[in-house]
Amino acid sequence: MSDTEEHGTSDAGVADREWWKEAVIYQIYPKSFDDSDGDGVGDLPGITERVDYLDDLGVDGVWLCPVYESPMADNGYDISDYRAIDPQFGTMADWEELLEALHRHDVRLIMDLVVNHTSKEHEWFQRSRREEDGYEEFYHWVEGAPDEPPNNWESLFGGSAWTYDDRREAWYLSIFDPAQPDLNWRNPAVREAMTSVAEFWLDRGVDGFRLDAASHLSKADGYPDGDPANAVTGIERFTHGPRLSAYLGELCAETIADRDAVTAAEMGATSLEQATSYLADDAVGVDMIFQFDHLELGDAASGRLDADDWGEWDLRELKAMIDRRQERLADVGWDPLTLSNHDLPRAVSRFGDEAYRHASATLIATFLLTMRGTPFVYQGAELGATNAAFDDLSEVDDPWIRGKVDALLAEGAIDSFDEVRGVVNYRSRDHGRVPMPWTDGPNGGFTEGDPWIDPSSRGAEVDVASARADPDSVWAHYRELIDLRHERDVLMYGDYEPLSPDDGRLFAYERTLGDRRVVVALAWSDEGATFEPPWTGGDTGSAATNRDPELLYGNYPDPPATLATGADAIDLRPYEAVVYEPMPE
Repeated sequence: MSDTEEHGTSDAGVADREWWKEAVIYQIYPKSFDDSDGDGVGDLPGITERVDYLDDLGVDGVWLCPVYESPMADNGYDISDYRAIDPQFGTMADWEELLEALHRHDVRLIMDLVVNHTSKEHEWFQRSRREEDGYEEFYHWVEGAPDEPPNNWESLFGGSAWTYDDRREAWYLSIFDPAQPDLNWRNPAVREAMTSVAEFWLDRGVDGFRLDAASHLSKADGYPDGDPANAVTGIERFTHGPRLSAYLGELCAETIADRDAVTAAEMGATSLEQATSYLADDAVGVDMIFQFDHLELGDAASGRLDADDWGEWDLRELKAMIDRRQERLADVGWDPLTLSNHDLPRAVSRFGDEAYRHASATLIATFLLTMRGTPFVYQGAELGATNAAFDDLSEVDDPWIRGKVDALLAEGAIDSFDEVRGVVNYRSRDHGRVPMPWTDGPNGGFTEGDPWIDPSSRGAEVDVASARADPDSVWAHYRELIDLRHERDVLMYGDYEPLSPDDGRLFAYERTLGDRRVVVALAWSDEGATFEPPWTGGDTGSAATNRDPELLYGNYPDPPATLATGADAIDLRPYEAVVYEPMPE
């Protein structure tokens, strides 16, 4: 079968095909995916045993969260050895077996590369705190009195961004956890070391990297005080610093540039204008940028857990953000599409409606898999997973949440966890880290031992075995939509045109490529919505052929009332999603 036939359209307008533009990427949080040895922690052999599952779902790539050697102060994002596998996940031989299994099924592997910081247990940091030759400036050190931090910068996890080290008698910078000291990218030796790490994994066959916390590599010279009016004091000083483009460009040029590999940079606190400028600059070299503006909808403006504006967002805001992004990136970049990951609540609980779990989960799937960009599906999303429920702070593992709660208790802003429990149950990063439910048996079939985090708090969802046996499960809908995307170039490369910018209940848009059109309508509301299709009112397309548009997909068992050509509107039910293909002229 030719490429044209396979994708259901002509190659018109597709001049820059890339595997990562056509891929659906599945994100795996290894600690919570599948435990093969009964120690309660997910591992690499467990993932290898589930490669057939990934193949059946139809995904083309895996983004694997960190499996490097780590003390696990932040669940693997504090790396003590970039060239070793942490024993709780397995061995290098296990990793090689996983890579081979994925590639055998034509599934690519993207590794999570933590570039901003290491663990304080890393050899580099230990040698730096001892001021060994060549390592003195591997991290950000400032001399000073032990009771006077160098400036007023705050950590993203709460408290000061500076930690005093008694051994060196100096302060080191850690914008996340004190166990995660920031690397000093001003130092050429640091840049060379990280280039060597990337080459180490590329030479072993990985297909790309997600660059963690990439927006923070460059810090303001001289470490000036930050603006206390910001939600995190100093964030403007350690985000998008003066040499960020140069640092990323050097890393990509030395590692990725001549390989068939992809780079997706995580960039928190990044505007669309900033992201566009990086993507438009060939010298920077990154292929995609994870932005968080739409994912922060519903977050309190202050970021404080005791604020009363958590959970408030409007569909028109989401659409405006997506519309602007699609417009700005159309000619200069590519968007990684996601509504959930290991740092976020479950998408159904955040952007959908647990009362309409199936409908809103499949609507979210339709959005991700019909939009221009590369869809990233976080583990469990294909089951319609919802948020967990925590009754006590002792049940929370997330250091970000624990740090914020402890800070509020210390300052007397709250008297007990109960005062912020609702917000924690809305926003904790643990929601995405509750173990994957493979069966309806004990611990969801995740482990035969004691799981590292209690799965009993898991929200309402269907286990994998039950979902795969149900032809109308959320899982079945994901597979259908993934197949639909693979079959049509227009869904991967087509232009994007919003159709309902001012409607507070409807998200509708059109994708076009050559003579192909696909129209998507999402009733993003528990009240449903009315959709006026673009082929009515004398528009070109199917009306010109006097043929009904074809319904390619619908997430309700029975589709909307038959749409006769020329009908003025379609009444959509709560969280109903439909995909139409108007016939070409």
